Amino acid sequence: MTGIINRVNIRPEVNILSVLRHLNYRPWFALAEFVDNSIQSYVANRDLLREADGVDVPCHVTVSIDSDGAGRITITDNAAGIALADFPRAFRPAQIPPDRTGLSEFGMGMKSAACWFAKKWSVRTKALGESVERVVNFDIDDIVEDGTEELTVVEVPSQPRRHYTVLELTDLCHVPKRRTIGKIKEHLASIYRTFLRDRTLRLVFGRDELTFDETPVLKAAPYRDPAAAPMEWCKAIKMDLGGLHNVTGFAALREVGSTTHAGFALFRRGRLIEGSGDESYRPEQIFGKSNSYTFQRLFGELHLEGFDVSHTKDGFRWEEHEELFLELLEGELKAAPMNLLDQAEGYRAKQHRRPRDLDKVAETAANSVADVVERELAPVLEEETQHPANPPAVPPMIPAPSVSGFERIVEVRVSTTVWVLAIKAGTDPAVSDWLRVGDATKPSSDGLRRRSVQVEVSLLHPFVERFAGADNENMEVFVRFASATGLAAALSSEAGGKPQFFLHHLNKLLRETFAAP
Repeated sequence: MTGIINRVNIRPEVNILSVLRHLNYRPWFALAEFVDNSIQSYVANRDLLREADGVDVPCHVTVSIDSDGAGRITITDNAAGIALADFPRAFRPAQIPPDRTGLSEFGMGMKSAACWFAKKWSVRTKALGESVERVVNFDIDDIVEDGTEELTVVEVPSQPRRHYTVLELTDLCHVPKRRTIGKIKEHLASIYRTFLRDRTLRLVFGRDELTFDETPVLKAAPYRDPAAAPMEWCKAIKMDLGGLHNVTGFAALREVGSTTHAGFALFRRGRLIEGSGDESYRPEQIFGKSNSYTFQRLFGELHLEGFDVSHTKDGFRWEEHEELFLELLEGELKAAPMNLLDQAEGYRAKQHRRPRDLDKVAETAANSVADVVERELAPVLEEETQHPANPPAVPPMIPAPSVSGFERIVEVRVSTTVWVLAIKAGTDPAVSDWLRVGDATKPSSDGLRRRSVQVEVSLLHPFVERFAGADNENMEVFVRFASATGLAAALSSEAGGKPQFFLHHLNKLLRETFAAP
């Protein structure tokens, strides 16, 4: 039997709902609002849920995204549901909950994130202990146009022991595509790592259960005393900033440096606020410039208490406290007997590490590249399928060569052909291609054939910057590989090939796929 109960009031001013779609959300933080509500409902009612289920089941949240057409996002949980008494607060913007000590504190999360994502959304919920399932539908355009201040709540009979909430977003304003979906999964696993670790939360995205990959900690002797026994470079952090402001956690050095995933993750109430995925917190006062060894090796998790956060929960409101926070943190990192900053800058892995098993190195490298291809390649191939490239032929000379860098010209004679090779390592930031080639054949007065080949590699390309190393120690590899690739492209024309297609696709793939973290 289906019935209609009293309508739920969504005042104060319905026009605010249309404004919410213009918030500066990132999709993983918008989705995190829904996960926050699920965890909060679960934690607040854990004893009742255990009694109803007869077993201590984790909070199970499933996120499903359909990117076809206008798009659809579905979030399902097994938490305690939304009780009828909480409906006015749950669906009215800016209604602050009575308990603000958990993950739901502003009364805006579900409403702001749902309106940012979609023009239409619905909530189907069954509260533990109540005998009906309730459904509320939002059509933001109609609500704003009509000035609607109350929405109909539809009831369907259900068993009191059941408990769940299903949120469905349709007609999306922001449709996550393949590349973004990969980042969403990484960031959500990072944001909820503490809840995943202690098994409070089971988070499933599509068909994948998300887990957080722990970072191996460096185990090595101090670089100033190589003969000393190896130690694990990890230390506890505890700081009192006065009043209610304090910080706990740990800081450590990565076993393998990373230009994208080193850095601190900052938490409040167990949930990450700043520093998820490849957006870690790396203030220059602590980490130095992006080419420093500390920038690649220092990481940690810091839990902050007494600090306010933005209403989108993607940043701390430091007020005047960040300067003191960084000053105390720097002191903790340098404190004897384990000076993490000194070790990070002075330690060189090549000087200390034992040779690794080549099979394991190969497995790691292949998996890393395969993950990037799986996450980043589809949009490039899709664009090529829809808009096939038609690049111009390789020119006799590179147009507008780099204004900076180093060039050397060498001559190599093979039979009746003199190869004149110009190899340039360019440092011009205006050059967008990783590799440019010029190829020309000219007769000479001595009867020899002169083949002039220019090879120019950009050392400021994202692909190079991603793998060049903290001290640019890998630059020669890029120049060697670019030179071989450019010469191979020129040689292919000898056999009737069209090297311009190869060069076009190489540059596109390196920038849009293989430069990705």
